[in-house]
Amino acid sequence: MKYHGGCHCGAVKFEVQCGEEIEVEDCNCSVCSKFGFLHLIVPKDDFKLLCGEQNLIEYRFNTGVAKHLFCGTCGAKPFYVPRSNPDGIDVNVRCLDSRPPRINIVDFDGQNWESNAASLAHKSKRSRV
Repeated sequence: MKYHGGCHCGAVKFEVQCGEEIEVEDCNCSVCSKFGFLHLIVPKDDFKLLCGEQNLIEYRFNTGVAKHLFCGTCGAKPFYVPRSNPDGIDVNVRCLDSRPPRINIVDFDGQNWESNAASLAHKSKRSRV
């Protein structure tokens, strides 16, 4: 199914393809806990930016691999390119206009990222059904 989402002010809009039942991570790292990000990691082909690319501001820290993207007007972080899955997109489920009916939230220990990141590697791969 396709779900639409975006930033708070509406300058950035996107659509994401995912199932009606999803698993998302609630990470306790410094940046995710401050922004309340709920992680839905998908293959890049399952994500489409509809408008607002020119409004996105990029922030990188630590290793510089993750591309944290914020709306330059309202400051919302609706999605980004994660360090764990640089071949995918990580959508903030809280920025979806409507949400899948079944969301399983699992804790992710991002404070110990190096020890746990490999458990996310499969999230940006296309499942073979």
